[in-house]
Amino acid sequence: MADAQDFTKMMQDMMSVFSMDPTTMQDAFKTQAALAEKMSKVALEAAEKSTEISAKWTKDTLSKVGEMTTVKDEPTDYTKAMTDFASSSAEMAAENMAAFAEVAKKVQMETVELMLAAGKDFSEDATSAMKKATATATKTAKKATATMAADKA
Repeated sequence: MADAQDFTKMMQDMMSVFSMDPTTMQDAFKTQAALAEKMSKVALEAAEKSTEISAKWTKDTLSKVGEMTTVKDEPTDYTKAMTDFASSSAEMAAENMAAFAEVAKKVQMETVELMLAAGKDFSEDATSAMKKATATATKTAKKATATMAADKA
């Protein structure tokens, strides 16, 4: 009758190949943390610049409202003040929207650059980890094959 083959040793060897290398995990975490830091910096700079634009826009608008609400000598001067305010408000809106668009454009460009760099870093890390895992798996498979051959003999 044929002997039943004991797969315990082979399974243990195979599973040991899949054990996690802590340095690989640490490197991946560091890479991810560095990316998060850079992305946060981009977001915070954009928020700061947007706040500056909003504050300036508000200050300029309040200044124009102050000019509009001053006492006028002629009724037609009130009309002119309202027209000037509307005109300057439209102009300020166009300028500030363009400034916001520049901030958004800068964020987009920096984000793309960061993601491309991160992709390259992650790819290099993954390639390194896969080469190491492949070498270990090959070594273990050869060892398991040799063990099985020795057990048969």
